[in-house]
Amino acid sequence: MSNASEQVLCVKREDIFPDGAWHGFVSQDLERHQAVIRERHFFKPRSEVEDDPNFQQIIPYVVFRHADRYFLTHRLRASSEKRLRKQYSLGIGGHINPGDLDAGDPILDGLKREWAEEVVYDGRFEAELIGLLNDESAPVSKVHLGVVFLVDGDSPNIAIRETTKLAGELMTLDEMRIHYLEMESWSQMVFDRLTS
Repeated sequence: MSNASEQVLCVKREDIFPDGAWHGFVSQDLERHQAVIRERHFFKPRSEVEDDPNFQQIIPYVVFRHADRYFLTHRLRASSEKRLRKQYSLGIGGHINPGDLDAGDPILDGLKREWAEEVVYDGRFEAELIGLLNDESAPVSKVHLGVVFLVDGDSPNIAIRETTKLAGELMTLDEMRIHYLEMESWSQMVFDRLTS
């Protein structure tokens, strides 16, 4: 399916930000935000909403941890998302599509599909909601809202599926600090939260 015709899950900006948009990583009112997404979401063609700040595209974003190490990925030159090429990421995320509603929870089902598409992992997968991410500073991030989950893995056996597009490795927060300036903004926000 081409990106242009892909149907993506959105909510109206005023529904998710009734008091005006906040910027950064928040961990308050998570139940209210989740309820808004579940009750007021709809699908629109990605091409219609990619540059329209009236809509927030909902992106489940999974941070994986095993012991004290986190999975850091690095987009390679072949990545399809040109705006994010060569950047480091602390989370695995993607749009939610209509097929993700089959099991009843668009956020969790979208998250699990995206995870299975991106990585091979042989351990326990239990995702805990830890916060929401909103970055008002750039056009690409302004139309996306990150729903951040932490997976505490019981196995270090995790690997990238599409090795031509992504590389990934488990690192401590201290070890990945040298990549901080090359991280996408959401990952910087997550890193700041995890190290605070």
